[in-house]
Amino acid sequence: MEKENMEENNIPKVYDPKSFEKKWYGFWEENKLFHAVVDEEKQPYSIVIPPPNVTGQLHMGHALDNTLQDILIRWRRMQGYNTLWMPGCDHAGIATQAKVEGALREEGTNRYELGREKFLERVWQWKEKFGSRIMSQLRSLGSSLDWDRERFTMDEGCSRAVREVFVSLYEKGLIYQGTRITNWCPDCNTAISDIEVEHETEAGHLWHIRYQVKGEDKYVEVATTRPETMFGDTGVAVNP
Repeated sequence: MEKENMEENNIPKVYDPKSFEKKWYGFWEENKLFHAVVDEEKQPYSIVIPPPNVTGQLHMGHALDNTLQDILIRWRRMQGYNTLWMPGCDHAGIATQAKVEGALREEGTNRYELGREKFLERVWQWKEKFGSRIMSQLRSLGSSLDWDRERFTMDEGCSRAVREVFVSLYEKGLIYQGTRITNWCPDCNTAISDIEVEHETEAGHLWHIRYQVKGEDKYVEVATTRPETMFGDTGVAVNP
């Protein structure tokens, strides 16, 4: 009997982090150890998390970035600062739409067949699925976030703040309409950012254009990958 009790009380040979981490993070969250309240006697220190996109789950880059933020916020908390690390995620707009449309294509349908309301339902379902997964991953990292202040970039308060700032900048003349080269998606019928462009390498083609030498029955042949620019040519310079 004594031998059995000793075996039961033995420390496991292999450390199992899951059981300990889940237990203690639950304790931290239940006791709101990361929740910030206004305290005029303490110097404030806050970080608003760069909100991860709900296009998918977190990757190693997020793990690195959030670890660095956690180090900073815990360091200041230990120094006595009134710390706040605010969690949240980003709707990611067109990028999330593209992910949902990709899923619909695999099902043999599209947003036009679904209709506006049904498509919006699918987008919100995607957000709930991956938004929840991201928040779970942040907890698994041990991130000392104030979960009572979790936000989503399409929350009404956030949307109103964006509109207010946009109008304010416009009234100050800092936002204006201009003509610029941009990336245009013919499928989404909208402009997209550089990071939303997927680059592909394709085999090119050389076009050989002959320019006649003035007053002579001779030609200068020029090779180019951009034949459409020849209409703007006014002359050809040749190395002697």
